[in-house]
Amino acid sequence: MNNDTAAILIEALPYIQRYAGKTIVVKYGGNAMTEPALQQGFARDIVLLKQVGINPVVVHGGGPQINNYLNQLNIESRFVDGMRVTDTATMDVVQMVLGGLVNKQIVSLINQAGGRAIGLTGKDGNMIKARKLMLERKAQANQPAEIVDMGHVGEVTSIDASVVRMLEEDRYIPVIAPIGVGDAGESYNINADIVAGKIAQVLNAEKLLLLTNTPGVLDKQGQLMPELSRADITRLMEDGTIHGGMLPKLACATDALAAGARSACIIDGRLPHAVLLELLTDTGVGTLVTP
Repeated sequence: MNNDTAAILIEALPYIQRYAGKTIVVKYGGNAMTEPALQQGFARDIVLLKQVGINPVVVHGGGPQINNYLNQLNIESRFVDGMRVTDTATMDVVQMVLGGLVNKQIVSLINQAGGRAIGLTGKDGNMIKARKLMLERKAQANQPAEIVDMGHVGEVTSIDASVVRMLEEDRYIPVIAPIGVGDAGESYNINADIVAGKIAQVLNAEKLLLLTNTPGVLDKQGQLMPELSRADITRLMEDGTIHGGMLPKLACATDALAAGARSACIIDGRLPHAVLLELLTDTGVGTLVTP
């Protein structure tokens, strides 16, 4: 048993050296956010990374928690192409749940595990500037495209990561809720995958990790594809292998790579300690996306 433990530690050493002083952006969502054992394991993983000199930045979602509160308040949820239509009442709940409840739960878990986490939303310090997203839907033949007003759903226009860098330098762990702010101070609900990808870009992150509820990107036979290039992704999108909810995740991963992130990985958040297994072992887990 002792030899096995030593072998694991030795295997991790070159990866600790490789990532020391570098930023790793982690998009936290799915089962990893809702199952207590996985929540605690994730918090320990993040604290361990910081302890060995790596700088994790956590960006989180919270769709299931938002749904629960909307149901309790009898506010109907409506989705268009997988995105939540966010009227004023819904936006109030989104801010309360993402910026308050969920954000502070994650901060508390990391602090209980021995870390020093600070919770933020994109409104803090005008970190995430955004504008209203007008969704264009394809129409039937010979008909103009339909423009859908999604309410307070936003798209990122710019990110000022100076607050995040300051926290990293002071050995804090930033935990960011994906709420943006418009020019007039209005709030916008933004897809957490997109925010994580944009933050990875501006921080020149060494790696972007996207936690999901699948083993990674699967081929048509349902087998995991351990590594994909941007060219591979384009080909697999065209032949229909990649579809549905995986499309925006891979789009944000490739955008991050194009803008300076070194690599991105889509990993299974249902796997205990998935973050450590991906970063600090020879085999890794999930699908690695490379330039």
